Amino acid sequence: MTSDETQNARVTMRGIRKAYPGVLALDGVDVDIYPGEVHALLGENGAGKSTLIKVLTGALPRDAGDIHLEGRAVHFATTGDAQLAGISTVYQEVNLIPAMSVAQNLTLQKTGGRFGVISWRKARIEAQEKLDRLGMKLDLERAVGSYSVAIQQLVAIARALDEDTRVLVLDEPTASLDATETAALFDVVRALKDKGIAIVFITHFLDQVYEISDRITVLRNGQRVATNMAADVPRQELISMMIGRELGEVEQAFAGRRRDSDGDIVLSAKGVGKKRVLDPFTLDLRAGEAVGLSGLLGSGRTELVKLLYGAIRSDEGTLEMKGGGIAGTNPRASLDAGIVLCPEDRKSEGLVGELSIRENIILSMQAKQGWLAKVSRADQDRIAQEMITALAIATPDAEKQVRQLSGGNQQKVVLARALACAPKIMLLDEPTRGIDVGAHAEILALIRKLCAEGLALLVASSEIDEVVASSDRVAVLRDRRKIGELAGDDITRDNIVTMIAGEDD
Repeated sequence: MTSDETQNARVTMRGIRKAYPGVLALDGVDVDIYPGEVHALLGENGAGKSTLIKVLTGALPRDAGDIHLEGRAVHFATTGDAQLAGISTVYQEVNLIPAMSVAQNLTLQKTGGRFGVISWRKARIEAQEKLDRLGMKLDLERAVGSYSVAIQQLVAIARALDEDTRVLVLDEPTASLDATETAALFDVVRALKDKGIAIVFITHFLDQVYEISDRITVLRNGQRVATNMAADVPRQELISMMIGRELGEVEQAFAGRRRDSDGDIVLSAKGVGKKRVLDPFTLDLRAGEAVGLSGLLGSGRTELVKLLYGAIRSDEGTLEMKGGGIAGTNPRASLDAGIVLCPEDRKSEGLVGELSIRENIILSMQAKQGWLAKVSRADQDRIAQEMITALAIATPDAEKQVRQLSGGNQQKVVLARALACAPKIMLLDEPTRGIDVGAHAEILALIRKLCAEGLALLVASSEIDEVVASSDRVAVLRDRRKIGELAGDDITRDNIVTMIAGEDD
């Protein structure tokens, strides 16, 4: 980056550092944001995108580094300070009040009259001015919740914009929009860009990155990997920058251990999907086989897992169990049918931190058996000890609070709870996220062992090398749809990356 280019930047961030206890979220990040340009900020979970934006917009204090706005050093103590300086943010979850009118939502924070009484005449005038900036025509008196999600997203953008807005941050603005709605939003984004507004665009949809973005910055593990013009970065190279390569040694360790997909089909999804969540997909799970789900963050991996489990209710297609039973109606029915889920977020969805290891392990078993038929304390102790031994959970005893365990051992408790139910099918969503390399290898070895014992496994992971290491077959997703499958010797990192990139479409 030349000094002249830096001088023309609307926002210059240099050496931005932010640390939490035990985690370095940002490690000396440099970013320049230019007027009249859409700048895509990309990276997987934990890359540092959200933290960087929070530092820029005053939601978080930085530990080190400098921020300049049009050449002037700034330090925003609050998000309000950033907004006064011309930096606004629109988040993925539309922060509107559905029951209130369009005018009220657009002006609630800013419009007032004498003695603190709101002047709704003034509010309507200001609301219309905000809509006019985007060329929108809406009924100001109509409840905003009665409009589509796409219109609500545009109202949120209109609310964020003022005449002196210089930087607009859009955090996953298309996450809940269909293709037509996304196109309408992008028309607005282009119009704002033409007015000289600098736009930061956070997304996981690569098709949209190349459609709307001028420049791309990739973050990984709190560091800036690269900044390039979008037109200069091939998709495959972009994906490689985002995901890195960290598990090659594990991949080599499991080379040649794949099994032929010749087991009985135990779960068959036919045209299963949900509008705005995941396009209809077809997928079979077989006994003794591990099927990997690969795709970038936002591709639909977690949504597919939850649709199979019934945590998200599909609105089309069928899920059939071996023998003709229907699955996926709800989690309880899935558990009764022998399907267990190890969720992506073990802390909020997988474990109860205040309970002991024993209590966490028997939770699903007790739920399946029914709360009136209590699992005896003797059986609880026996099952917990069996699982602690089988999975080598590092603990002095089963009564230790699960929150006191390391991340790897917590993940083993989640797996132990699933195995205690004697399942036929295990759905594993990010089974090795946030654990050390040693526990990583142990869990991958466990996946292979469970397959050898006849279980059907679905393993969703953002780590491509992990998918290669653990899978007999791989389903690849992109932009909320399944785009293909790989099997046998075709399961390689390069083939998966190529398929995600869409180079064979």
